[in-house]
Amino acid sequence: MAGHDGQEGGRASSQGSKVRSANRRVAQWTRDYARLPGIPDEYIAQDGEPRAVWNRFFDAFAALSPGEIERRFGSADRHLREAGVTYRAPGETSDRLWPLSHLPLLIDEADWQQLSAGIVQRAQLLELVLADLYGPGRLVAEGAIPAAAIAGSAEYLRAVCGIKPPGGRYLSLYAADVGRGPDGRWWVLGDRTQAPSGAGYALENRLVLSRAFTSLYKSMNVERVAPFFEAFRDALRGSADRDEPRIGLLTPGQFSETYFEHATLARYLGFLLVEGDDLAVSGDRIHIRTVAGLKRLDVLLRRVDSNFLDPLELDASSQLGVPGLIDVLRKDGVVVANMPGSGVMEARALLGFLPSLSRRLLDEDLKMPNIATWWCGQKAARDEVLSRLDEVAIEGAYARGVPGFPGSGPVLAGELSAADRDRLRGAINDRGIDYVGQELVRLSTMPVWDEGRITPRPFVLRVFAAATPHGWTIMPGGFCRIAEQTDARAVSMGDGARAADVWVVSDKAVPATTLLPAVDTVRIRRIAGVVPSRAADNLFWLGRYLERAEATLRLVRALGTSQRDPGKGSSPVQHALERIQRLLVTWGATSQTARTQPAKIAAEALQSEDKFGSALSLVRAAQRTATSLRERLSPDAWQVITEMVERLAQEVEDDDGVVSAAELTLQELASFAGLAQENMNRAAGWRFLEMGRRAERAINTVRFARQFACDEAGGEDLDILLTLVDCQITYRSRYLVGPLLAPVRDLVVLDPYNPRSVAFQVAALNEHIASLPTLKEGGLIERPQRLAVALQAGLTTAEASSLDTKTLFALEQDLLNLADAIGLHYFPHGPNASRPEKLTGLA
Repeated sequence: MAGHDGQEGGRASSQGSKVRSANRRVAQWTRDYARLPGIPDEYIAQDGEPRAVWNRFFDAFAALSPGEIERRFGSADRHLREAGVTYRAPGETSDRLWPLSHLPLLIDEADWQQLSAGIVQRAQLLELVLADLYGPGRLVAEGAIPAAAIAGSAEYLRAVCGIKPPGGRYLSLYAADVGRGPDGRWWVLGDRTQAPSGAGYALENRLVLSRAFTSLYKSMNVERVAPFFEAFRDALRGSADRDEPRIGLLTPGQFSETYFEHATLARYLGFLLVEGDDLAVSGDRIHIRTVAGLKRLDVLLRRVDSNFLDPLELDASSQLGVPGLIDVLRKDGVVVANMPGSGVMEARALLGFLPSLSRRLLDEDLKMPNIATWWCGQKAARDEVLSRLDEVAIEGAYARGVPGFPGSGPVLAGELSAADRDRLRGAINDRGIDYVGQELVRLSTMPVWDEGRITPRPFVLRVFAAATPHGWTIMPGGFCRIAEQTDARAVSMGDGARAADVWVVSDKAVPATTLLPAVDTVRIRRIAGVVPSRAADNLFWLGRYLERAEATLRLVRALGTSQRDPGKGSSPVQHALERIQRLLVTWGATSQTARTQPAKIAAEALQSEDKFGSALSLVRAAQRTATSLRERLSPDAWQVITEMVERLAQEVEDDDGVVSAAELTLQELASFAGLAQENMNRAAGWRFLEMGRRAERAINTVRFARQFACDEAGGEDLDILLTLVDCQITYRSRYLVGPLLAPVRDLVVLDPYNPRSVAFQVAALNEHIASLPTLKEGGLIERPQRLAVALQAGLTTAEASSLDTKTLFALEQDLLNLADAIGLHYFPHGPNASRPEKLTGLA
């Protein structure tokens, strides 16, 4: 390889055969990769020689043994699995594991500078066009852009016309999809001005690959991406009208195709992840509904399409937006990035006009042109497309896919049947405004590791630009999508594509950077932070689901353990086991009758897919709830939840397997509780997670007591109860006799020192509720605290001798009422969710 042999020759005396072996392997890869004729790629330059940047990479990569390569690839895959990095393909309802390619896309510094210059110029141009379209409208009035090309787009919002963007910009974040053309130059394939996605995944790609190949990453002098995100965050902060603004990232919710990315960005940038229901208009401002009432929001980074932002003035059917948001924009009450309506620039219909608009508005040609595009809404362009129908790709002018044809990609007339080809021609003739013709693009290829060898695959690179007070800054890298087909003309993550990290390689050492500011530039603060009501609701239910799962697992373990002792066949024991079975049926964990073998009941209660009360169903419910809290959960906490789901979903072979799975999952639940106890900040979010656990544990413990410490309970019943609430050691250390009804009831229900007792849970609930802010003026005690105080007083003054089955049932109802009161008070839904609450003042 050029420039390689001389460097290695100087070290031949010390490294000998290792270097020769590495050179042979790199040379073999070069020969294999160069076999693809007629397609310029990222490895082989125009002169036929390997690019220097790839030469450097494979020089280091070839020094790794095959076993070491597989180990590092396995480490990357394991991180993606454990961290739960997922996405959804368009139209799908279930998540897929993120398909990260094990090799990065490499771009040298000089090449990147040219690409960046073209992206900056394009961002400047689109900002000027948007300012005119929603402002004076000269470009349309003077014929630079046909009015129909704008009016045909659903993303052109008349409601936004005349509104001066708060913060001064229509585009805060811009992205362009680019590919390398046959001449080796970069070409723009499409613009992303609506709510560009992929930056969060690019961040995750970098995290995974830099960990898997730490030494290689450092030795390649890869430009860091942290300064880009820092500049973007600072620009959003500076666009607000107060020094310490509150910034939210508006997401459609956990069913969005890219929800993981939303959570990643919110966590990394320190923004609040909010949904439309979390927000309300009060006065001329947008506020977040929090457990402390309404809190002012200053900047909204949106990942919701423009039309869904305000059901009052845009799409009335939307449940994703905020009623009144457009009016708040008119009154300069909130900064929205990107400005609603900016998605109009994504229309392919406008691509053909950008070269002339660049000369008109910037007085210069485009530094990085887009692929040739003809909008069929004009007669000359339509005739051109129809005359070359077999030579161009037909795309929709405004939306994904071609109107009247299936799929979301381009249509090639040459690949259609005669009837479909005639139908396409007729559609373009009848309504050309909906179609564009584009030059056929053969994408450049990059190296991909596939089954132990390097293979070429086409790719599309998405490059991001952030608007700052000092101009546009470009992320050094980006979001790369790799097609599985060697002749791909476009790449979508829904078409079996992979993603790749993008390394912009410098000739000089790159200083390590971080998003954390210097210590002496930040005013020290100790604040609890803001917890949206929806997040608090999800934390509360996460705690409840996990505690329910623990209760079911304890019952399963008790039932399964009884099968290990052949001597436990007496009538009292059998009666106690039947109580466990009845409880599992009542909880929806199983539908088996008492005549069924206990082992089968235990297995169903552990792993049933269709029983809502099974341990597997409950842990999956916890995982779904945790999904909407990704920005608040640590990677370790998410990993524990993921491992529980995987463990319970594995097939269990025998009775011992059921007990073993239950015991191991109980240990993982204890790990999660420990992580929450030791690592979560003692703010309102932690309190609601704890309140959910405490409320559910109290309810479950009373249910256990009603079944196994009822008035007619025997010794075996009480023994099972002590096991279920993990109090065997405590009881034996206090009483030198077998289980008796009154002492067991006292320990399980009334003992304030027992962390598993009902009294302990109610005391903890009282403490948490008392620490939360009040939502009403007047100083009167609010309903959740009133119920908790009454419960604690009753438990404090009660005596074990007074606890009978009827009393325990009443206590269970009081606990259920307390849990409901917490939800109604702090997590308003329905009509209550839309009314701002009266508080001592709005922040």
